[in-house]
Amino acid sequence: MKKVEARPLNVVCLASYFKGVEFLRECHRLGARVTLITREKNLHHDWPREILDDVLAVPNDAKEELFTHTVTQIGRRRSIDRLVALEEYDVGPAASMREHLRLPGMGTSTARLFRDKLAMRERALGAGIRVPEFIHVLNYRALRDYMNRVIPPWVLKPRSDVSAVGIKKLSESEQVWRAIDALDARESPLEQSSFYLLERFVPGDVYHVDSLVDGNAVVFAAASRYGRPPMDVAHQGGVFISHTVEHDSEDEKLLFEINRQLIFTLGLTSGAAHAEFIKSSATGDFYFLEIAVRVGGAFIAETIEAASGLNLWREWARIELQKGDAPYRAEPTRSEYSGIILSLARQEQPDTSPYDDPEIAFRVTKSRHAGLVVRSPRLSRVTELLDQYAVRFAEDFCAVVPPLERLH
Repeated sequence: MKKVEARPLNVVCLASYFKGVEFLRECHRLGARVTLITREKNLHHDWPREILDDVLAVPNDAKEELFTHTVTQIGRRRSIDRLVALEEYDVGPAASMREHLRLPGMGTSTARLFRDKLAMRERALGAGIRVPEFIHVLNYRALRDYMNRVIPPWVLKPRSDVSAVGIKKLSESEQVWRAIDALDARESPLEQSSFYLLERFVPGDVYHVDSLVDGNAVVFAAASRYGRPPMDVAHQGGVFISHTVEHDSEDEKLLFEINRQLIFTLGLTSGAAHAEFIKSSATGDFYFLEIAVRVGGAFIAETIEAASGLNLWREWARIELQKGDAPYRAEPTRSEYSGIILSLARQEQPDTSPYDDPEIAFRVTKSRHAGLVVRSPRLSRVTELLDQYAVRFAEDFCAVVPPLERLH
């Protein structure tokens, strides 16, 4: 990669959770000086301290103002070239800090579209992208009209939380009103009902498209299907499964096109994105659910790497550091199939060694988690192994915890 400055680039990364180790390593490998800002609760994690210029911690309950102050103090000592949010909760604060310090990258208006599920739905709908009928939980008359018009069940969703946190499936209007009452009884106005939306529940299979973006164009994408909708796993327990969609299939082509249109519409100019869609079991149509400017969680990066040879974290780092230089080019080394099975485990350090199929490409080593990534030139072999492992995982490892109402 051509160097555009004589001195090393200074990259500051925000990570409220333990994420993005390969991003940090790749920035260092490319010659950048890397500073990590995280919360105190994350200091015990296995950050690659040997390649970091500095690791700074803020209190666990720190607000955006303290993050901004910390970054500002770094800027007093040396110029900051890139400010990157490795975790979804840091996207908004990072955008605000960029504007404050006049740094390149996503600003607050665009960041809001990727953090606010209501805003992203409105923008997608305006661009002709199919979304389930939704409404802002705000005006009582509009809510009554919506519930009279849109057949239940409905899903009550927080506008800014991640994954299935805080989501409720409701089948009667009285349940909706009682849920609104409960939300409005919360002490913090930021957790009350105006920060929620109500959406028609669409039965079907849930898919995700994980992308790399440069120049407001998708330069790499991988389409996958969840074994069960993430909301079901979060609320009912069991194993999490995701696997590659058949290459060159109609589903893959449709997903790539909707994803391309979505990213262009929302204005992402560079970085990584994780978008989710549902395929209606009634009509076969794809509906947009949500998108985030991040690498997908639950070891999706490792799963995609197994099939493509391309690591999303490392490639995202290359995109960040080559800004102003030659356009980025994704170079996958293979086009195979992969899948992941993952579950909470009863054991502190679950033993997956009895699973010894040659297709196993990666083993999860996270505490209280059991997980395997498999890879094969044949999709049928991937799904066969995942089906077998699902039965075995239920017996060997599976633990269930109540779903989170809020994530702080």
